[in-house]
Amino acid sequence: MSHASEPCSLPSLSPSVPIVSVIIPIYNGAADLPDLLDCLQHQTYSSDRVEYLLVDNGSSDRTAAMIQAAQNSSPPQFTLCYLSETAIQSSYAARNTGIRAAKGSILAFTDADCRPQPQWLSRLVEPFADPQVGLVAGEITALPGNSLLERYADRHETLSQKHTLAHSFCPYGQTANLALRRQILEQVGLFRPYLTTGGDADLCWRILRQTPWRMQLAANATVQHRHRATIAELRSQWQRYGRSNRYLHQLHGVSLSPETTWRDYLYRISRWLLKEIPQAIAGGNSQGLDAIADTPLDLLCHQARDQGQRYAFLPKDAAEIAWLTSHPTEICSQAASAVNL
Repeated sequence: MSHASEPCSLPSLSPSVPIVSVIIPIYNGAADLPDLLDCLQHQTYSSDRVEYLLVDNGSSDRTAAMIQAAQNSSPPQFTLCYLSETAIQSSYAARNTGIRAAKGSILAFTDADCRPQPQWLSRLVEPFADPQVGLVAGEITALPGNSLLERYADRHETLSQKHTLAHSFCPYGQTANLALRRQILEQVGLFRPYLTTGGDADLCWRILRQTPWRMQLAANATVQHRHRATIAELRSQWQRYGRSNRYLHQLHGVSLSPETTWRDYLYRISRWLLKEIPQAIAGGNSQGLDAIADTPLDLLCHQARDQGQRYAFLPKDAAEIAWLTSHPTEICSQAASAVNL
């Protein structure tokens, strides 16, 4: 079931900038909500031209109550809408719920564990001044972290859009920081609601390969994202990358990542023991000592990715594409709005 608690309406509208709908899926995000809401409230984008649609995806913690309380107590200039998607446990289904309720001509996406910087939305929207640009990807940087694993991911810029925008098959932007023109979705459809990973690449590829729209990077439109802090979280992240590779291979024919062989492991471990550890110790600084962990962590990530890719298989319903069923100007509750767009 998908619904909103109350109609959401924007205040008086100025015609100079596009209306933007920021869509954020949330699952058990109570710990992230206070910081997320604070970041949204400090956006420099014109407050009368933006709505924030927070979509609870069946949380079992206080997420729903916290969003509803924030909606009820929000200042008039901050348009916050509570939505719920409980029929399908998938962030892409939750994003589709937000899309169908959105009023904006530009849809911007981020995640509950991201921290959009104050000028994020203003800078993310700027490239749409070019009428040929249909997609804009902002940059994803790391929230400050103190653990060895967080520093490892930060050094390798694991979450940076520069990796996905350089994909050998076709560029794509991650939904942690992505915006697009709503009208495009009438051409190619929405996210695949039953897909559990890889949905951002799938949607971008459908747009870029089926339409003439272009994608642009807004490197100065940044969100900060928390890196994984435990081995279990890191393995889960890279297993998900592997599953995504498999799903996108089945959906688009993209090449699978080559699996790491025992010869690769032998070479990397030998180089680590005979060269990298002595060099790091000789260097003596903390960054050099941190680098001692790079090779074993690289191999752990590769092994997790290989495992995810090897054993994943795309469920039949995950190939289904959702389509717009609501009029673009319908509001959060999908009832008539007094605001004239």
